[in-house]
Amino acid sequence: MLSKLNIIKETLLKVTNKVYHYQALKADDKYIVWAEDSEGSSVEGDDKKINQSIEGTIDYYTKEEFDPNVDKIQQALIDACISFYLESVQYEEETEYIHYEWVWEVA
Repeated sequence: MLSKLNIIKETLLKVTNKVYHYQALKADDKYIVWAEDSEGSSVEGDDKKINQSIEGTIDYYTKEEFDPNVDKIQQALIDACISFYLESVQYEEETEYIHYEWVWEVA
């Protein structure tokens, strides 16, 4: 499972070095937080697990409208053959961040 998670981290580091796992402590503008959330699709046979995928989220925080890193994140995921979809885009009034959230799955 850990090798699958390393793919996520290494892919995101191609976009920025501000990549955090679970939470970003004292991070400033333009940073990524990623986390594994659960098992995704799996294949079982002969009373055992044959293949397991892991599902999680990537959250990108920026104060720049139309930030080019949004496209860079998606392209990095495509280039790494990581399945994903854009879950939401929100403006957080309290922090003034635009918050993008993707759901990913690796097998």
